[in-house]
Amino acid sequence: MNAGSTPPVDLRPLGGTGIDVSPITVGTSFLGAGTEPGSAGEERAVALATAMLQGPYALVDTSNNYAAGRSEAVLGRALPAAAPGRFVVTKTDRDATGRFDRDRVRRSFDESCERLGVDRVPLLHLHDPFSITFEEAMAPGGAVQGMLELRDEGLAGAIGIAAGPLEMVRRYVETGCFDAMLTHNRFTLVDRSAVPLIETARERGMGVFNAAPFGGGLLARGAASGGTYAYLPSPPELLDWVARAEQVCARHGVDLRTAALHFSLRSPLIDSTVVGVGSIEHFAALEVMRTVRVPEELWADLDGLGPAPSTTTD
Repeated sequence: MNAGSTPPVDLRPLGGTGIDVSPITVGTSFLGAGTEPGSAGEERAVALATAMLQGPYALVDTSNNYAAGRSEAVLGRALPAAAPGRFVVTKTDRDATGRFDRDRVRRSFDESCERLGVDRVPLLHLHDPFSITFEEAMAPGGAVQGMLELRDEGLAGAIGIAAGPLEMVRRYVETGCFDAMLTHNRFTLVDRSAVPLIETARERGMGVFNAAPFGGGLLARGAASGGTYAYLPSPPELLDWVARAEQVCARHGVDLRTAALHFSLRSPLIDSTVVGVGSIEHFAALEVMRTVRVPEELWADLDGLGPAPSTTTD
């Protein structure tokens, strides 16, 4: 899928960041996992990364720790072939000891830039700050100071907070320090718990990414798979709800996976939906799925099933 000089599809502003995004941002958490430099596996991963950076979407999302750094390394090899208007965004991560202060943020950024072969990134997220308290992150010499410095120095065009737990993310959002937010597994067909947080972010002019629209697998593979949701086993009552949702979708001629994607795509609360891709075939299928016409009546019928028993508890 080579877009050449074709602009990314359906561009819209990412809040007040000055960055334009497509409805879908490509996720790369497993890109290059387990590969060695120069191996056949790496070449396959580079081919996938090249397809992403020449495809229809503006942003490719990675992180310092994805696939132990291999995701960024593979993307770095593909970046010289990127089509116009395609960019990589990344995230800072704690080190192996759990350290996540100002100095670690700076080192994480430097590591990412070295792998990617760039001097700056359009967007840099503070990623999963679980090893530190909010107070530590906000203190002088803390992680947030490092993020602000990188933005002030022009090394990051904008900064974001990317994590799952809603209360944690809310505290960072309300500091006013961040330009964007990424939430995952909490705005899907079976979980709407992130709505108040997303509304708060939008009121502050922040850009909003919604990741994991398939809940980590269940909404992609269906109830019969017994798949996990948000990294947890799916209880019988959730599997039953999903099975009934599949029946509703079938009546409207839409599969569950497509409905799960469009639930996020159609929401005015979401600027871009982050979808992980594991192969060139899946990447091509994603654009086909995006362009499916989903009947408006489907959403009312799904709402008629009542709230789903989500496994998230925050």
